[in-house]
Amino acid sequence: MSSELVSPALRARLRDLRLVPRRAAGAHGLGQHSSRSRGVGLEFAQYRAYAPGDEPRRVDWKLFARSDRYFVRESERDSPLDLWILIDTSASMAQTDAAAPRHSRLDAARTLAACAIELALRQGDRFGMAALSSQPLALVGADGGPRQRDRCLQELLRWQADGRWPDAQQLLPLWERIAPASLVLLLSDAFDEETLALAERLAAARREVVLIRILTAEERDFPFRDNRRFVDVESGAEILADGPAARAAYLRDFAQAQQAMQTRLVASGIRASDHYLDVEPDVALRRLFGARAGAESA
Repeated sequence: MSSELVSPALRARLRDLRLVPRRAAGAHGLGQHSSRSRGVGLEFAQYRAYAPGDEPRRVDWKLFARSDRYFVRESERDSPLDLWILIDTSASMAQTDAAAPRHSRLDAARTLAACAIELALRQGDRFGMAALSSQPLALVGADGGPRQRDRCLQELLRWQADGRWPDAQQLLPLWERIAPASLVLLLSDAFDEETLALAERLAAARREVVLIRILTAEERDFPFRDNRRFVDVESGAEILADGPAARAAYLRDFAQAQQAMQTRLVASGIRASDHYLDVEPDVALRRLFGARAGAESA
């Protein structure tokens, strides 16, 4: 099932990526995220005097040979992360490119979500997800392990793009489930103001928010050479445009809108990246979770 969404080649390219939150994850067990709690981990923190009950294997015997005293190596405990993947499943996520009419925004979101799940599974993290539309909220509670991965993948393949963005009442279960300091990966075309408002509210409430905006290649390039009727599938609004005549203004306005959105997200401490349907999904993930991105966010 996993290979339906994450090919072996894509999985191989994920090997050097890590889900890196800006904040320490806390002391809830062993994972790969540095916390300020002391315990057994991978990163050395300090020495302390041996106390009854300490495991002999934690004694630094080389230091004992030099000092004739027993010292225990303490490390920063590596704490697990709660990853929540929120997927926009409103009708606009069914959009495709003419060059690839069978690959929609939602298909891309499924693959991006499956990649994030693979990273979380590899790191020993817990993960859950929810489908966001005006349909009843579909939610998979956070848990870890291969069975949780399989459960999430089954749900991903079941979800369809329909309806509009959910109202505030429908989103209430998210606030009950997503704890502070969780990492929230939001996958959406982000055309609804309510999408950005949700991201900002989550960030203000001490959730670490990462947005991947999923766009078509046609939205990026505006390659149309004839008259086109553009229809908003959620509102029904229509615009008739002459492709060549409208292209320059469209590209200018699109770039300005992208910059304005980026500025707004940065102001709220939200990391963001664009994914286009004709680009491999690990490119957007690498911008957010690659080695350089992790160093900058630490």
